[in-house]
Amino acid sequence: MQELVVSTGNPGKLAEMQAYLADTGWLLTLKPSELDIAETGDTFAANASLKAQQTALATGKWSIADDSGLEVAALNGAPGIYSARYAATDADRIARILAEMADQPDRQARFICAVAIARPDGQIADQFEGVCEGEILLAPAGSGGFGYDPIFYVPSVGMSFAEMPAATKKQVSHRGRALALAHASLLRLIVV
Repeated sequence: MQELVVSTGNPGKLAEMQAYLADTGWLLTLKPSELDIAETGDTFAANASLKAQQTALATGKWSIADDSGLEVAALNGAPGIYSARYAATDADRIARILAEMADQPDRQARFICAVAIARPDGQIADQFEGVCEGEILLAPAGSGGFGYDPIFYVPSVGMSFAEMPAATKKQVSHRGRALALAHASLLRLIVV
């Protein structure tokens, strides 16, 4: 089995990617813990590419990375690439968004996930983007998921991300859509 290093130090994200990409013929592993990559790109795609390239160059192995976040129309796209750093905790991030949206009639928002796959020499072999359109709720709903999931409502499903069963979220989420494209690409890219 060909190794694919996931550019993350988060075992939870590794497990999530393993679930999405289980039958591709690749063995997904965590990047070395000492490898710290600053997300200095100005887009989700730039950050995903940066992480995949640097991980591939450091390990000499194929690498996959993602970068994702929430863009809120009434906040001019914020928090955007700063989604994970918008406040100290998930609860604080949710509270900040709700406070900033308190008087906003336009609740439109979207989650974006960019995925990049890099060859062992750091060259980007493929890139993808998944988008899920939705709205910011007036108050959190549901207890599942993480991050902004309790306040992100998907009208086409009639639930927040935090209310969705895992299988539904996998189908409609930004990450699910991007990783479905990556899945197809990895089947083509497998090195035997």
